[in-house]
Amino acid sequence: MPEEVPLDVVLVHVDRALTGMAATLRELGDDLANAETGLPGGNTAYQIVRHCCGVLEFWGGQVLADREITRDRPAEFTSSGSVDELILLLERQRDAFTQDLAGFDGSAPPRGPLRERDLDRDEVRTQGGVLIHVYEELSQHRGHLDITADIVRAR
Repeated sequence: MPEEVPLDVVLVHVDRALTGMAATLRELGDDLANAETGLPGGNTAYQIVRHCCGVLEFWGGQVLADREITRDRPAEFTSSGSVDELILLLERQRDAFTQDLAGFDGSAPPRGPLRERDLDRDEVRTQGGVLIHVYEELSQHRGHLDITADIVRAR
């Protein structure tokens, strides 16, 4: 019999990733959060966190909750703006993600549709798998954000 990880335990780690992102953005301020790294294809700190908001919206809203969403994924990687506004968006997305988890059943299939490119991915065939994928994305991008912050501070 497989052991289950309680939802609130996973959300502690999701919150740590999001709280850390907000702290890094505050430390950077508007100028450095929007500064280019100078690396080919690199993203700004702002763009990384904006993309994480899109991750929460898509995987939480569309896939877990079957909620209609509006997401312009390519625009996430060209976005810029104020740290304060982005942190407010991050907080709104976190609150929406909590609501999207109402009725969560880790072993049940997702309630909403996957993208065509995700249909063959066994790891997102359950709500639990989707939740772990969200955490995977947030933790990956949290590290990406830290490296980006180090680069722009050094420049």
